[in-house]
Amino acid sequence: MNPFQKNESKETLFSPVSIEDVPPRPPNPPKKPSPKICGSNYPLSIAFIVVNEFCERFSYYGMKAVLILYFLYFLHWNEDTSTSIYHAFSSLCYFTPILGAAIADSWLGKFKTIIYLSLVYVLGHVIKSLGALPILGGQVVHTVLSLVGLSLIALGTGGIKPCVAAFGGDQFEEKHAEERTRYFSVFYLSINAGSLISTFITPMLRGDVQCFGEDCYALAFGVPGLLMVIALVVFAMGSKIYNKPPPEGNIVAQVFKCIWFAISNRFKNRSGDIPKRQHWLDWAAEKYPKQLIMDVKALTRVLFLYIPLPMFWALLDQQGSRWTLQAIRMNGNLGFFVLQPDQMQVLNPLLVLIFIPLFDFVIYRLVSKCGINFSSLRKMAVGMILACLAFAVAAAVEIKINEMTPAQPGPQEVFLQVLNLADDEVKVTVVGNENNSLLIESIKSFQKTPQYSKLHLKTKSQNFHFHLKYHNLSLYTEHSVQEKNWYSLVIREDGNSISSMMVKDTESKTTNGMTTVRFVNTLHKGVNISLSKDTSLNVGEDYGVSAYRTVQRGEYPAVHCRTEDKNFSLNLGLLDFGAAYLFVITNNTNQGLQAWKTEDIPANRMSIAWQLPQYALVTAGEVMFSVTGLEFSYSQAPSSMKSVLQAAWLLTIAVGNIIVLVVAQFSGLVQWAEFILFSCLLLVICLIFSIMGYYYVPVKTEDMQGPGDKQIPHIQGNMINLETKKTKL
Repeated sequence: MNPFQKNESKETLFSPVSIEDVPPRPPNPPKKPSPKICGSNYPLSIAFIVVNEFCERFSYYGMKAVLILYFLYFLHWNEDTSTSIYHAFSSLCYFTPILGAAIADSWLGKFKTIIYLSLVYVLGHVIKSLGALPILGGQVVHTVLSLVGLSLIALGTGGIKPCVAAFGGDQFEEKHAEERTRYFSVFYLSINAGSLISTFITPMLRGDVQCFGEDCYALAFGVPGLLMVIALVVFAMGSKIYNKPPPEGNIVAQVFKCIWFAISNRFKNRSGDIPKRQHWLDWAAEKYPKQLIMDVKALTRVLFLYIPLPMFWALLDQQGSRWTLQAIRMNGNLGFFVLQPDQMQVLNPLLVLIFIPLFDFVIYRLVSKCGINFSSLRKMAVGMILACLAFAVAAAVEIKINEMTPAQPGPQEVFLQVLNLADDEVKVTVVGNENNSLLIESIKSFQKTPQYSKLHLKTKSQNFHFHLKYHNLSLYTEHSVQEKNWYSLVIREDGNSISSMMVKDTESKTTNGMTTVRFVNTLHKGVNISLSKDTSLNVGEDYGVSAYRTVQRGEYPAVHCRTEDKNFSLNLGLLDFGAAYLFVITNNTNQGLQAWKTEDIPANRMSIAWQLPQYALVTAGEVMFSVTGLEFSYSQAPSSMKSVLQAAWLLTIAVGNIIVLVVAQFSGLVQWAEFILFSCLLLVICLIFSIMGYYYVPVKTEDMQGPGDKQIPHIQGNMINLETKKTKL
């Protein structure tokens, strides 16, 4: 998330402007002054708005933080589908503000729009939370509820984006402009606080709390939904003290009408006998005022520079999707704290709060003292380059992770390990095949092969004959296998002899970052194992093998177990990130019942801290690109076009998310190559943007403003004063 997504592009003001002649209105009766906060010039009503914004941002970012893992683990979509739906939702959240602004400015007004769309927002959270309850229907029901809930949330959060910040500005009198500027700083702080806290807390609700024997997504979605209910209630409580300006028309619609009329009028008058006009927008002069046409001309110059911008957002918004999917294959144990994969996103708002003053008060001033003209367009270009570097670092991390991940069996291949549960060593050989002995040395009792061996098949499925040499016995056994799978050949005691069984391991030799366990029970009675309050499994007697079960990462010193006539505990030790463990329950004469532990899949070895450089680079790029981008836009276009610029800025974010959706769904690249692709694409776009910026001639503010348009956006630090003005042309 970036500062302007939280301030400008996420809480965007669409300033109402009317180009029609406004008939004189009778003088309004004197309004009763609104109550102030502790005798200051701050209206009491803004307290309700700031609390509402904090709760709403908590609700949105909290829900979104765990969304990609919900798709992957709960709905069991693959990584590409999960990424595509995630970015489709994000894109919709940036298209719907256009609808919200139109409703507020042309029909209901800001207050009613916020109330009604907040109700839609709450309904979306309720449906989304119901879709995360395992006991409510099957896969189809969960999918339908999730998609309907997300659609309503996108309509709600996007619809109120352009209204809340502007409605807060409406509460101030014109003589209190300085207080209004400070209000927007507090408003921006509430956004950051909501996103920072929720991005840290909701992954804990998901991963540290178990419901129905698995991660508690219903709680992780339900708490943000509750915060949205609180946001709505708090906002409604201030109803009687709000200043509620009536709807006054939407400048965005007027701009589109002006451009469309100019194009259609030019098309109708394409005869060579008609004299040409200096600019194509001059063809709108028959219907629209000259000042509006001049403003739109200035606007189109800036919008031309917006064309390359979506590619930057395509990279930035992957922090919640592809980077989180990368984090699930890393080890979150930092020594002093254990991070959940989706908690890494908290670095972004945290670093934003650090980098904004660092850049404003240190870096930019040092660059200026060195005599370097670090213009706004150059800052944006450098921001793009930093994002390119961030994805190059992400690709390097991905390659390193892949090096530590076991290889996957290909066509007509299987991977096999041998697990010896007999009381003495065993020699295993594959008979009648080009596959040689699995091990040169014999496998000792309660040992397994140190790694999986690759066996080549002649067809997709094949029967293998194994020769087992145990003591003075030579035994032959036959087992069937299918290609692209992992198997364990379990050798066990059978009276004075031995026998074997073939156990199919995980379909794919990866746990998607989850910790999984399974058990082999050597006892003559079935065992019930309680892994947690809500998670238990039964293992059959006489070498029964359980399925894999997902558990939380952590220490398991005393897992409660019971047979039909006995209760006992097993020490499973540390179950780490990404590992798949096999436990063999045995009855040792000297030590009693115990579990012999072995790893089917090794734990994630690469620390999640290696993601810190890429987060730092992309956040630094975000601060340089996003903060500077809107500031530059406002300086180059009339203030009457402020709302149109913000609408266009939101649309570039929406288009950027669509780019990710298309690439994820259709590229077919491995992950590190996809990161390199995005990095290279942005580098090319950065070059194009730099060329466009080189030939761009900045316009002075006084050259753009007409006699009736002397107000410019008031910039303080990284904040832009979102003042609501009605412009008469």
